[in-house]
Amino acid sequence: MHNHAFRFGVVAGSAPGPGGWPGLARRVEELGYATLLIPDTLQTLSPFAAAAAAAAATSTLRVGTYVVAAPNRTPAMVAWETETVQTLSGGRFELGLGAGRPGAEQEAAALGVPFGTAARRVGLVAEIAKAVKNTPILIAASGTRMLRLAAEQADTVALALPPHATEAELAATLDELYEIAGDRFPKLEVNSNLFVVGDDAPDWLVRSLGRDPREIVARGGYGVVPGEPAAIADTLAGRRDRLGISYVTVGAPFAERFAPVVERLVGT
Repeated sequence: MHNHAFRFGVVAGSAPGPGGWPGLARRVEELGYATLLIPDTLQTLSPFAAAAAAAAATSTLRVGTYVVAAPNRTPAMVAWETETVQTLSGGRFELGLGAGRPGAEQEAAALGVPFGTAARRVGLVAEIAKAVKNTPILIAASGTRMLRLAAEQADTVALALPPHATEAELAATLDELYEIAGDRFPKLEVNSNLFVVGDDAPDWLVRSLGRDPREIVARGGYGVVPGEPAAIADTLAGRRDRLGISYVTVGAPFAERFAPVVERLVGT
């Protein structure tokens, strides 16, 4: 089923120590990842500034947002920030957009902006996508409205399903996207994020997941990939063949552990 070569990214919102962020960006580039992506939360670095700093510290690494919460900024502001980072990065910026993750309503309130209804937030994503020029756009989607928007406006569709979702649930979402996108479907790059790589995870991440990663694996959840690099590479290759998922991202704590998988699959 796949139409796209593999590429890989790291999601990070901070780095320890002064100078830690440029160092992280350089290490991600050295390990062969295509992108360094920054989430949009009040507990992490400001995504546009962090993307510009990461680009300044590297030469080939692409940088992006994963993903901008549409209610937090006006479309004109996002277009302005995007054009700035695109210029400063030498054309290496990718804009990721979403209608708001869990917890985003409280953050919008802290920023003094209205969170709005689901329909209004989807409308904001559409307005931003139309306002931004000459920049690849990733849209995080799982429900019908966002899948429809992604099919029309995105270059990349990030499957915004929880880590315990099964491959059958991924397939159902992609089937819906296929029906909506029609002839445009082969042009869409499909992304999924891996929450745990290997056989263990830090305690803070286990608490964040709300369940033991071993339970997620036992129930067939796609977001945890156990085993050695060769086995993980086989899992991802099979997933691409079946589902077309060719753009895979991991959190920064797993960047080193996942690098041998990147080396095996990148560009294939």
